[in-house]
Amino acid sequence: MTLTELKYIVAVARARHFGHAAEACYVAQPTLSVAIKKLEDELGVVLFERGGAEISVTPLGAQIIAQAERVLEQTAAIKELAKQNKDPLAGPLRLGVIYTIGPYLLPPLVKNIIERVPQMPLILQENFTVRLLELLRQGELDAAIMALPLPEHGMSMQTLYDEPFVVAVPQNHPWAKRKVISAQDLKSETMLLLGNGHCFRDQVLEVCPEMARFSSPGNGMQRTFEGSSLETIRHMVASGIGLTVLPRASVPDMQSRSNMLAFVPFEEPVPSRRVVIVWRKSFTRRAAIEAVCEAVAACDLPGVEMLAPDPA
Repeated sequence: MTLTELKYIVAVARARHFGHAAEACYVAQPTLSVAIKKLEDELGVVLFERGGAEISVTPLGAQIIAQAERVLEQTAAIKELAKQNKDPLAGPLRLGVIYTIGPYLLPPLVKNIIERVPQMPLILQENFTVRLLELLRQGELDAAIMALPLPEHGMSMQTLYDEPFVVAVPQNHPWAKRKVISAQDLKSETMLLLGNGHCFRDQVLEVCPEMARFSSPGNGMQRTFEGSSLETIRHMVASGIGLTVLPRASVPDMQSRSNMLAFVPFEEPVPSRRVVIVWRKSFTRRAAIEAVCEAVAACDLPGVEMLAPDPA
């Protein structure tokens, strides 16, 4: 049994597909398949049911894969322990960021990191919250920046900033000149949302929960439309399809209308999200985490409230 084989079975369990798992592990599918079959033969068990279009995990396989994930995490911890006597700021830091934060935080963050700790380049990955947590557990990422609430994760966490939401409307919309908008006002409008998997979608639905009913098919008139990114949704709003809710950091200038949009604040209490950084408790480069936190605090993100450290 090898760590590589354990990595392969975890990848297949996650992807439910041998080809996709092989791509994720950067190996040829036959190589991955042979290694997994070898492991199954060694253990004398079947880990995966291979019939049908999608691979499924056997009940015993699920227990073995859960243990394999723990082994891989502990392996990553051993590597981190070996680095304890070295400079924790020397060497790359693998940082994950959710899709609705990355485009707006990363440009100033990378600039600040280069200026402050040039010996610690960032290896960046954007993804969904659930996927980033998986990569953290597997030791594929060192830390991740995401928004609360989070599913149960058992990791260390530190607050970074609070970010209010704003409403984006076409610049010729009757609301374009309003000073504030209430969440109740949105009930009467066609809303544009991110697709399933984005935590920001869920946060917008908390602001206007009745939109969840209209975003389901088979209910008559469609009252919501979905986009793959906030930037795509901006273009849809500009074209007059409907309105949307955006995180404040994605709006550099609330007064700007050059992009055919107008931005209106919410009335009090303003909906917002809390942005945090999460890392494994076994991760020993705490100084690297602190360097990222300090670099984030130095970012001039529009409209956000930077928070004092509140480790949990």
